[in-house]
Amino acid sequence: MNFKIPSLSLFCFVVAYAAPPPPIGTFSIVARDSSTGELGVAVQSKLVAVGAVVSFAQANVGAIASQAWGNPSYGPQGLRLLAQGIRPKEVILALTSKDPRRDHRQLAILGKDGNASLHTGNQCFPWAGGKTALNYAVQGNILTGEEVILAMSTAFEKTTGSLAERMIESLHAGQNAGGDKRGRQSAALLVVRKGWGYGGFNDRFRDLRVDDHPEPIKELERIYKIHRSTFPRPDKKLD
Repeated sequence: MNFKIPSLSLFCFVVAYAAPPPPIGTFSIVARDSSTGELGVAVQSKLVAVGAVVSFAQANVGAIASQAWGNPSYGPQGLRLLAQGIRPKEVILALTSKDPRRDHRQLAILGKDGNASLHTGNQCFPWAGGKTALNYAVQGNILTGEEVILAMSTAFEKTTGSLAERMIESLHAGQNAGGDKRGRQSAALLVVRKGWGYGGFNDRFRDLRVDDHPEPIKELERIYKIHRSTFPRPDKKLD
């Protein structure tokens, strides 16, 4: 039987014109609890399984959310740079300066000291933007308007409780203010602290995802409450 291997030129044509992934119309928060040292990311989007693409965090290093035409390589690369002591603003510059699609990217980076920085490319679909303050940053694109970001910020600052609870409340506020103008589909929560993961073997204290649901933030909160009951904060001797 004769079998012909497709020519390299045809293969290159298929790769070059493959459809790009869908944009991640999203609102997210990266945040730090100054009393416990926890770092985290919470996000909601009209995209299936948003937590698999946007959220990155490492204990005692920082938290990163990469969205819009998200570049998942920003997560591990950015955490490596933060671990070297490079500040978030400089990390964003290092990541975006050589990226030909940087004008389509949105990126939030929070350092272990609570210092935060944002990048919203000028080609992100409107409304797109964000806000930084000590210990957190909120950002979003394809939103109904700036009011989404402002509501998220206010909710995080005024809510008490654990870092996870404050971030979930921030997502609720963003959704109530209009959220992603295309609708809702998935949400995720990631909280890290050294030695607080399962059995004390890693730093992933809360790593929860709702990949496809009509009310993903409410479902995320429901799952969080189950997780909190099953895995309360470790004994203080592990702090």
